Amino acid sequence: MNLQSIFETRRLIVRKLKISDLDAFHKMQSNPKVMQYVTGKVKSLGAHQKELIRLINFYEKEENDFWIYAVVRKSDNEFLGTVALIKDDEGNDELGYRFLEKYWRKGYGLEVCQGLIAHCQSIKIPVLIGYVVDKNIGSSKILEKCNFKAVEQRMDPRLKVPKTIYQLIL
Repeated sequence: MNLQSIFETRRLIVRKLKISDLDAFHKMQSNPKVMQYVTGKVKSLGAHQKELIRLINFYEKEENDFWIYAVVRKSDNEFLGTVALIKDDEGNDELGYRFLEKYWRKGYGLEVCQGLIAHCQSIKIPVLIGYVVDKNIGSSKILEKCNFKAVEQRMDPRLKVPKTIYQLIL
């Protein structure tokens, strides 16, 4: 494991974001298909640069509860996407992930979720939550494969569509 990595899986390294990730980060965040179940909106390169800097600055924040990391492929250090471990509005530890579209359906989502679960167990997080818009069947399947259980249905306030809250007791 290199010094920058938070955790690794068979094919992936999860590490802190860097400003050099901007081009790939922007490509991911400006794809309407990637953002359709998140905010439904895409932003400019300048907005994504500010967002990336803000996310990087969280690493130095005392009492930080907002961790967004880069997911890169071990074989070539290619930026594939991001994985998140954040406190939601209710104080729950929430996992999240997103990938550049060209890396969908290659098993990376499942692999990074399994790695994040193991990481959370190692740092003694007792429960993980995942919020999935009901139309996002792929993410629902990933969480179910990781033994998350659906515990509640709500309307997503931003997207105005139903979402399911999943929970995993570690």
